[in-house]
Parts: sequence; structure tokens; C-alpha cells
Amino acid sequence: MPRFSAVLTLVTLSLATVASAGNSCIAFDINWNMFALGFNGKDYNAGTQSNWASGTATDITAPGRPPFDNPNPTCYLSQFFNAIYVLGADSSNPSSIYIYDATAKSWSTQSVTTNGFNPTSYNAILDHDTNVFYAISQGEMYALDMGNLKAANSTPVGWVDVQNPQLGAGYQPVMALAQNHIHFLDVPGVAAGSAKIFVIHFSYMQPEPQSYGQFPATHGQATSFFMPDGQGVQQEFAFIPDDGSATYVINVETNDLSQTNTTQTLKGPAVPDPQATYFASTDSLVQLGSSGTVSFLPYKAGAVSVNSAATWSTVAILPVASPSSTTSGSTGNSSSSPSVPNNAGGAKGAAATGSSDNTTVNTNGALMLGASAGWSIGGLVAFAVAALFL
Repeated sequence: MPRFSAVLTLVTLSLATVASAGNSCIAFDINWNMFALGFNGKDYNAGTQSNWASGTATDITAPGRPPFDNPNPTCYLSQFFNAIYVLGADSSNPSSIYIYDATAKSWSTQSVTTNGFNPTSYNAILDHDTNVFYAISQGEMYALDMGNLKAANSTPVGWVDVQNPQLGAGYQPVMALAQNHIHFLDVPGVAAGSAKIFVIHFSYMQPEPQSYGQFPATHGQATSFFMPDGQGVQQEFAFIPDDGSATYVINVETNDLSQTNTTQTLKGPAVPDPQATYFASTDSLVQLGSSGTVSFLPYKAGAVSVNSAATWSTVAILPVASPSSTTSGSTGNSSSSPSVPNNAGGAKGAAATGSSDNTTVNTNGALMLGASAGWSIGGLVAFAVAALFL
């Protein structure tokens, strides 16, 4: 497996920006820049992993963006087209898919016919090779073919009922993608460390589960690591149980006759958060917590001992200055400068939230995004400390 030089330290980037953690999402482009979307009416490009602790975050808010006024939007990278698909981010048009062309830096809205699919209740993956969504909605499996879309067209795309996956009544889907197979974890009757597998290219649910090692049979979240060659299909995915007890990285490859499918056990998030969401790049596992904090765990493929020694750390809150810009969250028109530092601490919700959208930059160039109305005790202390140096 390819090697990465990242130091394995989990760093919390406290992008204290969001009116509600449930109305935002994280994604990557094909150059592994991290995008923080729907952060208090704005969108940001936080750059690559080497920038996250002390670099800059560029305001990329643009016309046509989703309103991000709906709980639990989901974001997906279409790697072949360098497009980010955003589902469930518009309460007025819950079935629409917003497309961000990361090359052109523009938004468009794709109309969708549901055909029985419930756009307010689903779990989904985007298949790497076919660019097709597969989702479980109300116990049924649906598919939606995005073709080669990196911008919307005038012809609606439509969800298609694929089959009843027979995963058990009341099953809460835990879905992960690897090798163009959908892996279903925590399926009733399936042993811990095993997954039910749907083979995408044959539209076939394997009758017998596949064992991958040691991880619990419990609900959680899963996300796939991309391959560093730029186009290769995913081979590993991370599984984080709701209790945050550990982070499991499952490799679905069989390298030779003596090495079969394996699982690494890494440290779990510092604060258990069953409402958190996750997104992975080639070498980073990113968490968007329900408090609004953005955390990442650098990951080195193939380096089992290094990965197991990974530790968690946070970026401290830095002093902030007065607001420097105001953006309209609904239209995407921004009066801010094109780039602001991204070195903030704190948590989303540390400042009172409201309908206004302010970006504040501290006197040292650090960023506190979206302190829209009022201050937390921590914010007042940080401001008082900053005043001592003015």
C-alpha cells in the first residue's frame, strides 16, 4: 500500500461557524482540499491537511449554493468529475441535488424525480466507478445515476427502486463503500466483525456475510478512504460506533493466500458523538461534530503500528477582532476578502447563534467564523486575553 508522511495526531479545527451542526457538511475535492459547506451561511475551502492547524481558509461562497436550511445534509465527492454532490440541503426542495463544480467553482441545481424514494429519510453511498447513488429508504434499496454530471442539466434524474435488500425489519443502515461493493454493518443476525455485501456491478446481495476481523455489531457511522493514485477504487473504510469507543479501519483486500481481509483498531473520538458525521480523503478521517467542531485524524495506509498509536489533540481558541465582513447566506453574495486565516478554536455553538452571518478575524490573523450574536464565557475570556496585547 502507498505510504504517507502525515504525523498521526488528531487535531480539532474548531470552525466555530455554524448556526446548527446538523445543517452543515464536510467534503473534499480531487486535490484533497477540505470543504466546509453550510457554515453559518458560508462555504469554505480549508486547503489540504498541512494547512488545517495554522493555514488559511478561503471563503468560496458563491451564487446558487444550497440554503443549508434542512437537517442532516449529506455531501459526496464524484472523483472523476471533481464535483461535490449535496443532498438534503434545501427544505423547500428536499429531493434536489446541488452540484458544486470544484474546478469552475460554481453551483447548479439538479432536479430529481423520487419514484417512491423518501428524500427526508435515507442512508446513501456514491459508487466510485459508476457515479451512481445507492440508498436505503424506508427499507428499500434505490439507485440514482448521476452520469457524467459536474453541472446540472435540464433533464431530471430519477431514483429507481432496485430491490428489497432483506436486511431485517427496523434496520438502521450503516453503509460503507469499498471495491464497488456496499458493506452493511450491524445487520441483525450477522456476527460482530462481519458485513453483508451488495455487489454493485451485478446488483447482487451476497447470501453469506463476509468476516473482516474485530469490530462490534453496533450502530455507527462509516466513510471510505480514497486511493492516492487519484482514480483507484476505495479499498478501506472507517467505522466509528455511536459510543465513540474506537475507530475501526476495515481493509477489504486479500493480498495473498496468507493475508485476508483485516481490521485496524484506532482510538475513538475524544468526545463520543452519535450525531457526528464523517468524510475521508486519502490520508485523513474528518469528523464534523454535533457541537460544530471539525476534527481530523491523519491516516497512513498500511502503517498499522503508527495508526494504532494515533492520539487526539485540539487547537486552542485564539483571540478574535471585530467582525470584518457580512455575507448573505441565502444568495451567496459575499463582501469578505477572498482568503481568511483558519486557525480558530472553540466549538460551534460556543457563541450564540442567529440569522446574521459574520466572519471575524483576530488581530493575529486567526479565524473565528460566525459568532453571530452574543459570547460564551470562553469567548469573553479569549477577548479579554487579546485586549492585554492590543
